[in-house]
Amino acid sequence: MQAQKYLTTPGDQYPPGSTYDGKGTNFSVFSRHATSVDLLLYEHADSEKPFQVIALHQEINRTFYIWHVYVEDLPVGTWYCWRMDGPDDIRQSGLRFDKDKNLLDPWARAINDRLWDRKAACAPGDNGPRSMRSVVVDDNYDWDGDTPMKFRSENAIIYEVHVGGFTRHPTARVRNPGAFSGLIEKIPYLKDLGITHVELLPVMAFDEQDVPPGTAALGLKNYWGYSTHSFFSPHPGYCATPEQGTHLREFRDLVKALHRAAIGIILDVVFNHTAEAGMDGPIINFRGIGSNIFYHLDPIDKSIYRDYTGCGNTVNANHPLVSNFIISCLEYWVREMHVDGFRFDLASALARGENGEPLHDPPVLWGIELSEQLSQSKLIAEAWDAAGLYQVGSFPGYRWAEWNGRYRDVVRRFLRGDKGLVAEFATRLSGSSDLYKPQLRLPINSINFVTCHDGFTLIDLMSYNNKHNQANGEQNRDGSNDNLSCNYGVEGETSNHGILAIRRQQAKNAMAILLLSQGVPMLLAGDEVLNTQKGNNNGYCQDNELTWFDWSLLIENADMLRFVKHLIALRKRHPSLRRRRFLSGKQGEGQVLPDITWHGRQLNQPPWDDDEAQILAFTLAAVADKEAHLHVMINMFYDDVEMEIPLVAGQLWCQAVDTAQSSPMDAVQPHNQKPLRELSAYLVRSRAVVVLESVPAY
Repeated sequence: MQAQKYLTTPGDQYPPGSTYDGKGTNFSVFSRHATSVDLLLYEHADSEKPFQVIALHQEINRTFYIWHVYVEDLPVGTWYCWRMDGPDDIRQSGLRFDKDKNLLDPWARAINDRLWDRKAACAPGDNGPRSMRSVVVDDNYDWDGDTPMKFRSENAIIYEVHVGGFTRHPTARVRNPGAFSGLIEKIPYLKDLGITHVELLPVMAFDEQDVPPGTAALGLKNYWGYSTHSFFSPHPGYCATPEQGTHLREFRDLVKALHRAAIGIILDVVFNHTAEAGMDGPIINFRGIGSNIFYHLDPIDKSIYRDYTGCGNTVNANHPLVSNFIISCLEYWVREMHVDGFRFDLASALARGENGEPLHDPPVLWGIELSEQLSQSKLIAEAWDAAGLYQVGSFPGYRWAEWNGRYRDVVRRFLRGDKGLVAEFATRLSGSSDLYKPQLRLPINSINFVTCHDGFTLIDLMSYNNKHNQANGEQNRDGSNDNLSCNYGVEGETSNHGILAIRRQQAKNAMAILLLSQGVPMLLAGDEVLNTQKGNNNGYCQDNELTWFDWSLLIENADMLRFVKHLIALRKRHPSLRRRRFLSGKQGEGQVLPDITWHGRQLNQPPWDDDEAQILAFTLAAVADKEAHLHVMINMFYDDVEMEIPLVAGQLWCQAVDTAQSSPMDAVQPHNQKPLRELSAYLVRSRAVVVLESVPAY
């Protein structure tokens, strides 16, 4: 049935995007240099041709640099695109207007990519029948009183998870595998595990076709999602019914369900580059609207995109318009979608000025930090970019937490037995004061992790010396070559029980160290059940069982899952592990012990100057009523070591953790612990972590 033709009026320049008011829809889009603009209306998400093309006129539909039109009676559920023409002197101006290309609305609240053909958007000519579409949405939603969570950062335990991969494996047994609603069905598991926040890999709409030619030839696609094009729209691939424009409702249902379970939601956001890539990339939205504003361009030949991200382009984040776009987008996800925080991919790219130089005080980063609407939101930076800017410990601002890459590297090296690291290892365990204290920052500025989506999984870190990425179609050139890993005798899979045992023990050691460290711990989803990617350390294109969470491992590796749950519970019952301020080594008023005391084989003799040392111990004083003291002993030496344990007046020690012991003695809950009476030393097995908790002696 032919859709009706709609009447128009000039409309308003604000708000940007499409806005339904109950009587019709206002459209507004920025383009400083466009000379003609058309609005294309489609009846369905997969309609090949528009049912109406509305030509906008500069005299009545343009206010300064904003084009706008109001379409009377146009209902929710109408799909649309823009089309623009203008200067095309690419080398001189950097502008890439193409009157034949359909453009997504950069402010679209929901998009559909069912017809999308990336190659058609890269090539000359009309791509209308193979373009993505935006849809007019009804923004009303019943939140049932839900609001973004307020949660002290020192109490956070973050769980990095891929929305699709978490429930696509057949063993997940959910109604909508890979969807936001599928993740909702797994909230009881997250609650039982004990984490406080999920950090979702990118969920803003991204281009699944953005992979190298050799990778695409194998039928692989962009799985991780670091190829965003529509920053206001949830990804249609995570929706059960995207063709109906249900994106907002489906995502909000997830947020509300997580909040009801007292779990916060952090989004991994990609504002450093977009899916439009470099010189030969597709025209999706920003490139066809104002490429010279949204991207860093070479100052001499503006057809060349400056690439500080390794992805073909770099967003010109500190241009006033782009800075406003980014901050408005973040505020939208907090205000309208109730998310609790953001992790910024390659965040140092956002610290670059319009000429590409690192800025001491980047306006966009300070704008994010000082935004009143974002004042309660967690802000986490991946404090480096692909062009050599490394800002761990020096990222601009104060409230920003950072993925602590130095923590990851030192812990990995210490675990595998590298020598000469004891002093720095202790610094990382105690919150990385060398990085954060001089700037008056806190332990909570350090996001501690051993593994993340980018690199080996935890069990692969203990099973492979080298990456094995042949399945990605790039001749194993992709992914990092510097993994700081160890296979303990055999590369990859083995039936050798001794090697399998040490790998499992080392995985437990890594989890124990992470959850015993000051700062904010982050776990990679699947590590708690020893999920493997068979040595692939760059699963960005593997939307298959190689990267999916295998739910059968909950049974196969139940001992590891139990261990991680108990370590999370131990962290939660010890405020001394979650200090907001740095440890001093001094005894506070009313305390019987210094806040921390360091040891080696003998008490009070830490091996700071021993380049051969691979052991460390520390005693952590309780800070809350009825909290137990902790004594931690770590031995990464190839042999067993007897280590002295301190005497505390009126207290006895009980073994809470010993990674060298089999389950259930590897992690013992307080009600099952037995005092170690008349014991002045503990035999710490090779490559083991031991934790003692105190109990009253009477």
